[in-house]
Amino acid sequence: MKKLLVDSYFKWVVEKPLLALAFVALVVAGFSFHIAKFKLDASAESLVLENDNALEYYRKIAKVYGSDDFLVITYSPFKDLMTDEVLDDLKELSDELSKLERIHSIDNILNVPLLNSPRVEISKLDSDIRTLETPGVDRELARKEFLESPIYKNLLMSADGKTTIIRVNFKRDQKYFDLLYKRNDLRAKIKTGDFTASDEESFKKAQKEFRNYHAGVLDREDKVIQAVRDIMDRHRDHAEMFLGGVPMITTDMIGFIEHDLKTFGLGVIAFLIFMLSFFFKKWRWVALPVGSCIITVVVMIGFLGLMDWRVTVISSNFISILLIITMSLIIHLIVRYQDLNDSNPGQDQKQLVRQTVSLMVQPCFYTTITTVVAFCSLLVSGIRPVIDFGWIMTLGISLAFILNFIFFPAALVFLNPEKPGSGKDGTQGFTLAIAAYTNRHHKIILWGSFLLAVVSAVGISKLEVENRFIDHFKSNTEIYKGMEVIDRQLGGTTPLNIVMNPDQKYFEYLKEVENNKAEEDLDDSFEDDPFADEGDTAEVNFWFNSNMLDRVELIHDYLESLPEVGKVQSISTLIKVFTQLDKGRKPDDYDLALIRKLMPENVKDALVNPYLSQDANQIHINMRLIESDPNLRRSDLIEKIRNHLVSKLNFDSDTIHFTGMVVLYNNMLQSLYRSQILTIGVVFFAIMFMFMILFRSFSLALIGIIPNLLAAGTVLSLMGWMGIPLDMMTITIAAITVGIAVDDTIHYIHRFQTEFKEDQDYLATMDRCHGSIGKAMYYTSVTITLGFSILALSEFMPTIYFGLLTGAAMVIALLGALTLLPLLIVVFRPLSSANN
Repeated sequence: MKKLLVDSYFKWVVEKPLLALAFVALVVAGFSFHIAKFKLDASAESLVLENDNALEYYRKIAKVYGSDDFLVITYSPFKDLMTDEVLDDLKELSDELSKLERIHSIDNILNVPLLNSPRVEISKLDSDIRTLETPGVDRELARKEFLESPIYKNLLMSADGKTTIIRVNFKRDQKYFDLLYKRNDLRAKIKTGDFTASDEESFKKAQKEFRNYHAGVLDREDKVIQAVRDIMDRHRDHAEMFLGGVPMITTDMIGFIEHDLKTFGLGVIAFLIFMLSFFFKKWRWVALPVGSCIITVVVMIGFLGLMDWRVTVISSNFISILLIITMSLIIHLIVRYQDLNDSNPGQDQKQLVRQTVSLMVQPCFYTTITTVVAFCSLLVSGIRPVIDFGWIMTLGISLAFILNFIFFPAALVFLNPEKPGSGKDGTQGFTLAIAAYTNRHHKIILWGSFLLAVVSAVGISKLEVENRFIDHFKSNTEIYKGMEVIDRQLGGTTPLNIVMNPDQKYFEYLKEVENNKAEEDLDDSFEDDPFADEGDTAEVNFWFNSNMLDRVELIHDYLESLPEVGKVQSISTLIKVFTQLDKGRKPDDYDLALIRKLMPENVKDALVNPYLSQDANQIHINMRLIESDPNLRRSDLIEKIRNHLVSKLNFDSDTIHFTGMVVLYNNMLQSLYRSQILTIGVVFFAIMFMFMILFRSFSLALIGIIPNLLAAGTVLSLMGWMGIPLDMMTITIAAITVGIAVDDTIHYIHRFQTEFKEDQDYLATMDRCHGSIGKAMYYTSVTITLGFSILALSEFMPTIYFGLLTGAAMVIALLGALTLLPLLIVVFRPLSSANN
């Protein structure tokens, strides 16, 4: 069977190269037709755990209390904020924004209710509410209220009174959520195993409907945000402005992806052309490898378009990585071809190509498989964009191997053999010098490697998963500038919410009341529902009574005392406001009922509905974290707050729920960290198992894995020592480093085994390997290192770290493969028994 496949391959690729090239051309043409369908996705959903229960809870809570679907414009006028000119411009800006599609409402200092400018009597709440636009309003009193009010302090106006915000609220897209919930319900049903063929078909249909509608939402959102920016541009002569908010971040992230795809795709190709020209100095060794790379990338992009497979922030580097890996494969074929041509001058071109393929297909196949295994470790992360990245690279690398073992030899057959010796350059002298150094300095290399391993272990222990979202962006981007202004002047950026329910005793009490049907025996500590309309039957509630509201105030004040927390909003804000209105007297239960009757709807929407459920049995506390605080540790902060509520304030832990994008993002990072730590060991064992099959020696497999462990460990420790946190991209470096770096190990040991058969002399074999395969390893490693360094041009900081750190890992892997690896082979002599 094997002979039949080999004969068929050479018959159709080497003997009939025109047919092989025609096949490749048809494949490329077929898939290129679908490139137009290639889409991007940088939505918040693409950055969270796919099956995270916290995600479902977040959506449920957002439906009740409001979502993060709004934009924030920071407005810092060049004149005093309360002048007619500035307020007129602010109104004109807000009016223009309100006319845009998808905009539900605009909140700013002009339209929020003023309760203390001058002070409104509680009895006149329903008739005496003013705004800054009310004729005759005292603007200086309003300014003081914005600066001191529990509602507006650090929310609408900065502490220096020079910056305010405009909040642009989007309409809730009910169709989006209907499609989302429909897809999620069907997905959950399928995962339970209790589903029919009809359910599976319905799920596929629902998934397609949601993806298509979601793509349309992103396009419409992009147009709205661009329109917002256009409006802002027309008013920049009056104020300095920055745009923020989750929708804007999503849109800009897609812009980053598009920039990265274009810049790095074209940049890497240009760089590869330069490197190939520098290394090989012949047009054929530029045109064929570049053609191979373009074929692989075009087919892969077309495939993603055909399958409607969206590229996210994490997988946006796939083109660059695929180009580099494909180039590495082709360089090994070129160098082997040149070695055969130099050692056997005068051979027929077809025979040279046949020999090259025959000798290189096995090591190249194993390098492909090991790289695929490394990327497959990403599939268990549970994070959709990371999983997609793993699949995209797995399929892309497999395609690269198949297509290029068809295209490259078929195209090479049409060219004439080179003159023997034309491939020689100074690289061989460099690699032979490394061989000589390795032979002379056994102890330095061994002890140096041991010391590096110890330093790496210490550095790895310093790794952190926590990172600040603001650090993902360069300081010159609008995202960074906007977040920094809101962070420092307007109460923080990233929302973290606490939802609290009654304890079990309360539910037992309700059950007892229901069973006895004795409403007159209700506990005196619970009051009639202050939110019930007149004439309704009185209902028991847990939170909206003076006793429980005092406890909520303790929570509120504690959260405000934390240095990592900025603005805090809760139902306690309402109590603070009315305490202020009533000259320092806290409202009692009777006052609370009175407040309810007199409270206008706009005040209720601002102070009650976002923080208290309709039945008053659930509270929602919103806080914003100071992202620029260098001491911010999300996991530690959440645990610290939980412990305080339980141990100091005596709340039941089961009644406390944290939610918001902070929780979802933190869950994603923690899950990815755990999965990668668990799977990296599996990856090494899998690669070692393949080493044993390929090399047929346990000792060689063990020797081969050591330099790769050192390379992966060194780059992770470098992050630890430099204080670079693990994030959604850098956490994949270890797996990718192993997958790519192991290629050098396979090629070197495979060549060492072949060369060792000539004279069974370890030192002579090492010299021959360094002079031949060492060249290819040097070419590929330099190409990969510098190729990844191009990612430093990105606007996205994780991409920059990913490129530079992976490049550093490749340098360490090359040094290990040319020094430590051959030294271990020479010292432990694993081939002796097999060849004596």
